Amino acid sequence: MNAAEAIVQCLKSEDISHVFCVPGESYLPILDALFSEKKIQLISARHEGGAAFMAEGYAKASGKVGVVMATRAVGATNAAIGIHTAKQDSTPMVVLLGQVARTFRGREGFQEVDVEAFFRPLAKWAIEIDDAKRLPELLTRAFRIAQTGRPGPVVVSLPEDVLHEQIDHVIFSKTIVPKPAPSEEDIQRIEQLLQSANRPVIIAGGGVIRSKATDVLRLFAEKWSLPVMASFRRHDVFPNDHPLYVGHLGLGTQRAVIETVEQADVVLAIGTRLSEVTTQDYRLLSTQQLIHIDIDYDVIGVTYSPHIGIVSDAKEALKRLLTIKLQPTWATWTKKRREVYEQISSLPSIKRNINESVIDTLQRLLPPESIITNDAGNFASWLHSFFQFQQHTYIGPTSGAMGYGLPAAIGAKLAHPHRSVVSLSGDGGFMMTMQELETAVRYKIPIISIVFNNQMYGTIRMYQELRYPKRVIGTDLSDISFAHMAHSLGADGVRVETEKQFLHAFTSALQNNKPTVIEVMTDPHVLSPFLTVEQARGGKQ
Repeated sequence: MNAAEAIVQCLKSEDISHVFCVPGESYLPILDALFSEKKIQLISARHEGGAAFMAEGYAKASGKVGVVMATRAVGATNAAIGIHTAKQDSTPMVVLLGQVARTFRGREGFQEVDVEAFFRPLAKWAIEIDDAKRLPELLTRAFRIAQTGRPGPVVVSLPEDVLHEQIDHVIFSKTIVPKPAPSEEDIQRIEQLLQSANRPVIIAGGGVIRSKATDVLRLFAEKWSLPVMASFRRHDVFPNDHPLYVGHLGLGTQRAVIETVEQADVVLAIGTRLSEVTTQDYRLLSTQQLIHIDIDYDVIGVTYSPHIGIVSDAKEALKRLLTIKLQPTWATWTKKRREVYEQISSLPSIKRNINESVIDTLQRLLPPESIITNDAGNFASWLHSFFQFQQHTYIGPTSGAMGYGLPAAIGAKLAHPHRSVVSLSGDGGFMMTMQELETAVRYKIPIISIVFNNQMYGTIRMYQELRYPKRVIGTDLSDISFAHMAHSLGADGVRVETEKQFLHAFTSALQNNKPTVIEVMTDPHVLSPFLTVEQARGGKQ
């Protein structure tokens, strides 16, 4: 076989069923090898950034490795936004990049860039394979690195001439991800610290979802009445309607939720790197005793020095924690924190704006197993504040990347074709990757895209009005009909302005087997669920 055929064999061994790309001359041999492979579907996108977001969303939804391909420097750099998102979100991804031929390297050849140097800060690992005989070894290593420890993106640079070279037939084997577990001594130390607590709280993150440990987390919390909080954009790590769920630590988190952490004396953080957003600019957890459990050595102690730091797979740790013995004294406090959460997360009976009506409609009409993706922007604060997530039904970028929602929804729908998939975007973010709507049309991927159109970059406008009142510059956008644009790309599209119109449009979209855009015209004076332009200008934080 040649090197390109070996790459496809490696993809098959890793159970890869979808590969996302924008086709490029530099890796035509791989495309040709995929032509004969019926078990792998190639999804050709309209932009490498969109393709990378699709692969990242697919990986989150499926639990597999997302695979994206792009051509030399121009395609590679376009894909960088998705690679950065995969890094910050701990998403396993392998990025195959075409490269100039070896004989042209170092001469600033056509579309040449030092791929390893460029992507080293963005990826978990970056490697250029300049010897075809080492391709099986290094590509297998790439898939192993992407999936083990803290998952992340691995970038593989492939000089064009290497792909044509013949190598010995190779039999690849699927990567088996190791699952380290805490020792008995570790479990005893956790038991002792939790037993001394008066107000313990669990902060659960993406590692719990990745290890398929959400059910075990629920059992552990229920056994000892432990309150649970979700780290940034990991809402679905614990059922939001559960009596032990006490809130999400994200952007714009209400003060009452933050107070739950501030009042806690012991925090069990599991499967979370305790990011800037989760810790509210690294201001939380300065006085609490911290138990930090994570899959990666390099995560423990980076943001806070834990009293107990354990490297373990989240599921393995939680299974062993089920064996500990506690005598809970915090039931009253837990109940109070739940009541506080319910008060601030309940939508008013009379909706104050169409944003609230949209969330209420989604809550009532979406089937329980539906998947929601979202873009970056203030529109998402309504989703984060009021929607009650249940099972693994949410996919959002902790990187805060604009343009993520639509292509991630495409990836999620390919991973779960029988589940409804809805993306939420603002008009600013949607415009960045809306060309991928044509990709959804071409491959008949029936996603629903809800676009909140307030004709501005809403998040930046909010900070602009807070910090520089009435000095608006750069944040106004045009009145664009996304519904009409959807029709021009072959999708369905409708513009709505009232709750009744949205209800009708969304009900129809759920029954439709075609990509649909629902454009929701929103009030530009309403910056967030808790702030208007007038309030911002008046100095209200």
